[in-house]
Amino acid sequence: MKFAGFNWDSGNWPKCGKHGVSRKEIEEVLLGAPAVLVDPHPDETRMRAIGKTTAGRYVFLAFMVREIDSETKIRPISARYMHSKEIDHYESKS
Repeated sequence: MKFAGFNWDSGNWPKCGKHGVSRKEIEEVLLGAPAVLVDPHPDETRMRAIGKTTAGRYVFLAFMVREIDSETKIRPISARYMHSKEIDHYESKS
């Protein structure tokens, strides 16, 4: 999917950053080759992504795709580092 950038603001950044994942790491994962699945959120279409940063840290993300001023942007919703069992499961599927 082609997109024009990321949609960051005071609504989503604090929630994404509270687990110690930086904006740079979140963007690295989403710009890389993450595994992406539909998130079963009942109110809006969301996606889940699992991937690695350039430093090798595994990150789990929830995000949305939004049209803003005729541009497609990714809006991260939450992010956290993955637990070792999740990493093992992810690696076994790769």
